[in-house]
Amino acid sequence: MRSHPPHDRSRGWQLVTTRNFGLLWWGQVTSQIGEGLNKVALLWFVYELTGSALKMTMVGLLQTVPPLVFGPLIGVYLDRLSKKRVMMWVDAIRSVLTFLIPALYAADLLTLPGLYVLIFATSVVSTVFGPALVSSVPLLVREAELVSANALIQGTNNIGMLIGPAVSGLMIALIGADNVLYVNSLTFLISTICLIPIRMDERLQKSVSDTGASVTIFQELMTGFRFVFGNQSTIFPLAVISALYNLGTSAFVFVLPVYAKELLQVGPVQLGWIWSALGIGMLVASTWLAWRRHCDPQHRLRIVVRGMTLGGLALCTLGLLETPLIAGALVVIVGGSTAVLNPVVWALLQEQTPSHLMGRVLTTFSTGSMAAAMAGMTGFGFVADTVGPAASLIGLGLVLLLTAVVALQIARHTTARHAAAMSPAVS
Repeated sequence: MRSHPPHDRSRGWQLVTTRNFGLLWWGQVTSQIGEGLNKVALLWFVYELTGSALKMTMVGLLQTVPPLVFGPLIGVYLDRLSKKRVMMWVDAIRSVLTFLIPALYAADLLTLPGLYVLIFATSVVSTVFGPALVSSVPLLVREAELVSANALIQGTNNIGMLIGPAVSGLMIALIGADNVLYVNSLTFLISTICLIPIRMDERLQKSVSDTGASVTIFQELMTGFRFVFGNQSTIFPLAVISALYNLGTSAFVFVLPVYAKELLQVGPVQLGWIWSALGIGMLVASTWLAWRRHCDPQHRLRIVVRGMTLGGLALCTLGLLETPLIAGALVVIVGGSTAVLNPVVWALLQEQTPSHLMGRVLTTFSTGSMAAAMAGMTGFGFVADTVGPAASLIGLGLVLLLTAVVALQIARHTTARHAAAMSPAVS
C-alpha cells in the first residue's frame, strides 16, 4: 500500500525537526491552540450576543451535523485532490470565516442567522481537514514511523486543549471575546503559511483519480464502503473498535462536571484542575507513543488492549470514589490510557488502505465515530441525569473494557492469520 521502504526504527520526536513533517506539526500546534481559543471565545461571544443558553447550544449542533451528513461524500472528493492544497485552502477559508464574525459585529452587520451560517460553513470546511491531515502523514514519514507521527499529531490537539482554553479565558477578560476571535483567525493563517513549503509525493493519488474520471460519484462512494464493510475487510474491525471507543469516551467530558459537583462537591476552580489532568494524561501518552519503537500490528493492538483495560478500570473506580485528589489521579490515567487508541488505529488504517481510497475510508470512520459519540453523549447523559453520575461513569468504563475485549480478539485473529500465511513459506 505504501511506496516508502520499510525501516526498523522510528525517529520519534526527531520527526519534529524534519523539514516537511516539522512544518506540518508546528502549523498544527498553532492552529490547535487557536481551536482552544475558539472553543471558549465563540461560546462566550454567542452568549454575550444573544443572552440565551439555548441559542448558545446551537453552536454545538451546527458543528456536529456536517461530519455526519457530508463525511462520506467529502471523502470521494478528497481522494481526487491534493491533500496539501486541501489543507491550505481549508485553513485559509477558516481564517477568513473566523475573521468575519468579529469584523461584521464591529460594523454592526452581524445578525444571529448570519452568525449561524458562518459557524456552519466553518464546520463544513473543518470536516475536510482531519481526514486530509491523517491522509498526508504516510506521504511524509516512513512506515515504521506512522504510530509516532500520529501520536505527535494527536499531541498537538492535547497541547491546544491544555493551553488554548486557559489563554482564551485570560484574553477574553483583557481584550474581549470578539478580539480573541481575531487571534484565532491569525492562527489559521499561520498554519496555512506553514503548509506552503511542505513537499508531498502525491503522484499515486493523482494517477488513480485520473484513470477513474468516468466513474460516478456514487460508484466511488460504494467502492469506499465495500472496502470498509466488505466480507473480507480488515478495516471493519478497526471501525468497530473506533466506534466503541467514541461511544465510551465522548460523554466523559459532559459527565465530568456533574460528577465533580454532585459527588466530589467541588467548585469550578477544582473542576478546571481535574479537567487539566485529563489533558496532561493524554499529552504524556502521546509523548510516550512518539518515543516508543513500534513493532508488528498484533503488538500495537495489544497496546490498545492494555490502554482500554486500564482506562475502563479507572473509570469504574472513579464512579465509586468521592475524593478529589484521588479522582484527579484517576483522570490522568483515563486521559493517558484513552490517548493510545487513535494513533495506533490511524497507523493500521494508513498501512492497510490504498492511497486512492484513504479519504473515503477516513471520512467513513469519522462519520461512524461521530454517530457513536452522539449516541454516547445522549445515552450516558440521560443515565447521569436519571440514575446518577456514578452509574454513568461505571457504564463508560464497561464500554472501554468491551473495547479492550474486541481489540484482543482482533489481535489474536491477526496473529493466527499471520502464522497461517507464514507456515507455507516455512514448509
